[in-house]
Amino acid sequence: MLEGIPLIDAHVHAARLPTLKLSWKEWAQKFGKDVPFSKIYDEEGTLIPEQFDAYMASEGVDLAVLFCEYSPRSTGIQPVEDLLPIVEYNPSRFKIMANINPHLHYPPVAEVRRQLDLGAVGLKLHPVHGSFAPNDRMLYPVYAFCESEGVSVVFHCGTSVFPGATNRYANPELIEDVARDFPDLTIILAHGGRGWWYDAAAFMTLMRENVWIEISGLPPRKLPEYYKNYDLERLAKKMIFGTDWPGVPGPRANATALLDLGLSRETIELIFHRNARRVYRLDG
Repeated sequence: MLEGIPLIDAHVHAARLPTLKLSWKEWAQKFGKDVPFSKIYDEEGTLIPEQFDAYMASEGVDLAVLFCEYSPRSTGIQPVEDLLPIVEYNPSRFKIMANINPHLHYPPVAEVRRQLDLGAVGLKLHPVHGSFAPNDRMLYPVYAFCESEGVSVVFHCGTSVFPGATNRYANPELIEDVARDFPDLTIILAHGGRGWWYDAAAFMTLMRENVWIEISGLPPRKLPEYYKNYDLERLAKKMIFGTDWPGVPGPRANATALLDLGLSRETIELIFHRNARRVYRLDG
């Protein structure tokens, strides 16, 4: 909680280090230089649940959504099962996000169901690291299922520096096809069009009621610059706080930077926790 406002970090990579490629570890060390890795990880590279819980509490995070990922071509595989001990330690602070790669999971809907049964609050797709187009018809049964079940879908929507990434698949125009064909599907654009798609992501978010921007991986102080062609106060009302931890100085630093943008308290409350509670049905 910061300034009396609950804080949800909706984008956290709580991965076991042995499952990841060297490039991911180098990224975490470079951009998360203030993260106390030696304190929260054991000698085998596994997060220590009680230490991680204490760390998130010290950062003011009331609830963190933990991401798994199945991207062997780029960052490696972060199995959803590795997240379960953290959630079991403190289910009130931690939730999990499902992830599938259509090149690995078949039938994909069955895998989505399996991860939802493990407690996932939504589904993340990473077209850029998984090398698939978000509007590929092989994913349409997944979107139909999520739409019918009220499950929100998070798309990686921004460039990636990892080897093996296919950045053209981050184009919001491809995700717009999904929004058009599944009008009742809730869509979250993680990283908000990072790179050269900020305007497209912002326009899509304001045009469609069920589309949201999640600001993980974006320095909050630069949001006015990234979205300079839009009324930031209006756009921010559809933003969700996330950090892309551990690739950040820390959740508290990012949240504090948001407080310095001069947004209304009502808008800050929407970004910090209310929007995430709504799209991921966290109060249910």
